[in-house]
Amino acid sequence: MSIEHIEHIENTVWWHIYPLGFLGAPIRPSDSHERRLEHRLLRLIPWLDYMTELGTDGLFLGPIFDSQTHGYDTVDYYSIDPRLGDLHDFDALIGACRERGIKVMLDGVFNHVGTEFPEFRRAMAGEGDEDMFTISHDEQGTPDYVKFEGHPGLPELNHQSPRVARLVQDVMEFWLDRGIDAWRLDAAYTTDTHFWRHVLPQVRSSFPKVWFMGEVIQADYPKVIAETGFDSLTQYELWKAIWSSLKDGNFFELDWSIRRNDEFMADFTPQTFIGNHDVTRIASKVGLGKAALAAVIEFTLGGIPSIYYGDEIGITGVKEERHGGDDAVRPEFPATPEAMGTRAGSERELFELYRSLIAMRKANPWLVHATTASVSLENRRYSYESVGKHGERLLVELNLDPNPTATVSKDGTTLIRAHI
Repeated sequence: MSIEHIEHIENTVWWHIYPLGFLGAPIRPSDSHERRLEHRLLRLIPWLDYMTELGTDGLFLGPIFDSQTHGYDTVDYYSIDPRLGDLHDFDALIGACRERGIKVMLDGVFNHVGTEFPEFRRAMAGEGDEDMFTISHDEQGTPDYVKFEGHPGLPELNHQSPRVARLVQDVMEFWLDRGIDAWRLDAAYTTDTHFWRHVLPQVRSSFPKVWFMGEVIQADYPKVIAETGFDSLTQYELWKAIWSSLKDGNFFELDWSIRRNDEFMADFTPQTFIGNHDVTRIASKVGLGKAALAAVIEFTLGGIPSIYYGDEIGITGVKEERHGGDDAVRPEFPATPEAMGTRAGSERELFELYRSLIAMRKANPWLVHATTASVSLENRRYSYESVGKHGERLLVELNLDPNPTATVSKDGTTLIRAHI
């Protein structure tokens, strides 16, 4: 990949949505009526102008392939889930994104499939394709299979199988050929690194501008990058430190994690976030005032930021460890931005803060690769400088008392003041 293309991708600000939830599709369809073809994907097109107003220029889509329930139990990698639409709808969405200069990233769920996946059904019936899964038999000959993280509905793919490698490569190339720019690799932390090291160069040989971002939670991040060939990965360490330090009034934790982020920057540019489809909403974690500070932190540090839909207006939602426990953080949005009504009060203030932060970042593209220098550090007060490779600097001041406030300044001039 050329340096120019890397910089172009890395300067993207992604708006992350979970399509099945956002578009109001039935997450756990109970009958064929609920799985009939609905052209919901077209409802995303009016939201592209909302993205442009916000300042984001990358659409980061959660799973859209045909699946049984929540999108991660894939049935067909080459089809759009009928609850969302079809390939014509997808092509229309890609075309609308291209018109606005918006890049598109898809969620590649390549660790597991659903139990209705045709090759899995054949493997369990002893009719072939057994090598794509890890199948065992008891003394009576009854088959069993390896389940992803113990979930019966998620048969794990066998990544030692050349057929699985070919499948993943072919799926990636199919959607790249339809116009996407990047892949998020779901649960990449569970797959042997040699699998990615084998598959990704094959894809790059046909699509040299593709960008790969792996979902990795706890790991030696630089080692994972070196062994897989990922371009970036999810910075969960920083995510945890941001909300935890704000909630507990302990900026020492944040300072430690920022220094870790600086170390990572020597090897790769992390993908940063304060919300996604798997975690409790930031406004529910820390309250609206501190959620504003969380946004300031994310957008003034080195990395490639994403915004989980709705966080920019402070919506709430708590993830629970139960069946359906993700639903609250994956809500439906109206058919058009206008249908949401006029933003007012704190909702409007937060939206405008995000707009200002994104505009600041676009005006200072060096922030993508910035490192930091601590200026002052107390439990509930913290200031640091974001420093560019050529000496560029921004001063960030955070204060939790008497109310959460943040100020970003450059050369003594205040650029942003957050106080919601």
